[in-house]
Amino acid sequence: MGARSEDILVSKPSLASAGLFRIKVSILQSGQIVRNLFSSRVQRHPKGNWLKGDRVVAESRSRLRANNLGAEMELEAGKVQNLRVALRRLDGIEVPPNQEFSFWSQIGLPARWKGFVAGRELREGCLIPSIGGGLCQLSNALYDAALSAGFEIIERHAHSKIIPGSLAEVGRDATVFWNYVDLRFKSTLAFRIEGSMTSDELIIRLRSEGSRKRVSLNALPRKLQIAGEGPQSCASCDVRSCFRHIEIENEIADFGRTAYLVDEYWPEFDERINAEKRDKDILGLPLDGKKRNKSNYAWSADGFHKVSESRFATLVRAVRSRRLSSQGAARQRTLLAHDEKLALSFAPLLTKDVSHVAVMQNLLPFLWKEGHLGGRTFDVLMTRLPFADLHNRLDVAYKLHPESETLGDFRADEWLVQAESEALNHARLIVTPHTEVARLFKEKAVLLDWKIPIAKTIPVRGNRVAFPASTVGRKGAYEMRDAARALDLEMVVVGSQLEGGDFWKGINVTFRRFDENWLDSVGLVVLPAFIEHKPRRLLEAVACKVPVIASSACGLGNAQGVKNLPTGNTQELRDEIQKALKRNQEASYAIIRFRRE
Repeated sequence: MGARSEDILVSKPSLASAGLFRIKVSILQSGQIVRNLFSSRVQRHPKGNWLKGDRVVAESRSRLRANNLGAEMELEAGKVQNLRVALRRLDGIEVPPNQEFSFWSQIGLPARWKGFVAGRELREGCLIPSIGGGLCQLSNALYDAALSAGFEIIERHAHSKIIPGSLAEVGRDATVFWNYVDLRFKSTLAFRIEGSMTSDELIIRLRSEGSRKRVSLNALPRKLQIAGEGPQSCASCDVRSCFRHIEIENEIADFGRTAYLVDEYWPEFDERINAEKRDKDILGLPLDGKKRNKSNYAWSADGFHKVSESRFATLVRAVRSRRLSSQGAARQRTLLAHDEKLALSFAPLLTKDVSHVAVMQNLLPFLWKEGHLGGRTFDVLMTRLPFADLHNRLDVAYKLHPESETLGDFRADEWLVQAESEALNHARLIVTPHTEVARLFKEKAVLLDWKIPIAKTIPVRGNRVAFPASTVGRKGAYEMRDAARALDLEMVVVGSQLEGGDFWKGINVTFRRFDENWLDSVGLVVLPAFIEHKPRRLLEAVACKVPVIASSACGLGNAQGVKNLPTGNTQELRDEIQKALKRNQEASYAIIRFRRE
């Protein structure tokens, strides 16, 4: 894009012309501010959910990036960042009948302090760097959709020059310039505007409660394409005598960075990130505490002071968490609130040059809902089942055990479930060691190997069966109790009793806490869970050569030394426990015979 000599410019921009332009603009903007003060039509419409279920009456899609040349990529990235900021003010607004939508009333002044950056703006026949540059792609899409929906167009201005590949080629463009060059339209029926970005597209949808006459794009008169390659760009133009010329010393061959947003130490993710991360990439961590020091993570120099929490804030959160029940709705709501705060504190790390994000799952729905992942590719470091699947499994378990005090106590809000589902659908890859999670995503899943810990001590083997979890329904406590009664097992239960103090009544049970000796006198570890996201205790047993029986929900389908069973199959669970105990007994007899001989 761009010419190689000065003589093709009809009129080369000058400092004088730019100064005169600035004076005229200031006068026009000041006049518009005064007029807006006395105008009842100037208003910003609130977001709502009244029309969320109405049908889509129009949709406009446009490519985010038209040029992949290194010198242009920075301005393209700036444009996409400006679209992200603007969409946060636009997505989800609902406009009442016969009220005007105004682009600038809704978006506001595109200033740096609001998050806008330098993008591409068409001025005096050239594409120049400008704060808020690139918002015309959004106004183009809104105008295109409003025409298709049959809305009344009150104000619209065409671009002075056509950019190849844009909606201006078919007369569907609407240029805007704060605050006096506006796009305004209205409808006799209430309508909702939804705006989002995939990794490579801007999508605008209009929803309304009534049917409308659609305008066919092919039926519209098309403008003739202007000869040549379109307007010059300051990032690629060779007219060095122009005062706006940008000197590019080296072509940007490797533009873009990756941001890794991590909230919890997982050795499986740690190994992958350390193998992938480049020096220029960003690593976001909430704390620099002891657990993080187990890895080779280090804050990026420009990110630590922006998002790290103070030790005081960390202490306050820890105290509040300990006051809550170790399980239950109150704790889950507190954890979700913490996840949201942390996700939003990470958002400033996602600068315009971050083209790819690897994000831990608990932060995902909040970053997606606020639009921070739009216009980027992203991978999800998956630590659990999606909310939708979690709810389904809890519902199944609750039908089996309606007497449970824990299976029906909490479900995530619907907006959170939807936001996570949408984000997972748009993710490039799902990275996880959990085989049950990976199974849900098929070709998008990257299955990591579980890291088996090093056994600190070798426990004394016995014939007890350990249930390595708190006594809650989702961990398969009811199935474990039924098997223990049927087989007259001698049990070791590790964790709190949350299904009632007499849950294990009539069973020979020893209660323990998790410490280095929790496996002593244990010959078999069993976890028939409906939900288990971090089977670290089972991996400890594997490291100590203790046999493990686990449901497929534990995600250990690729781990050695684990017998995997279907979730909720009580009879198969009993059979496998009997077989495992019989093998243990035969092995003990063999050892005794060996010692006697």
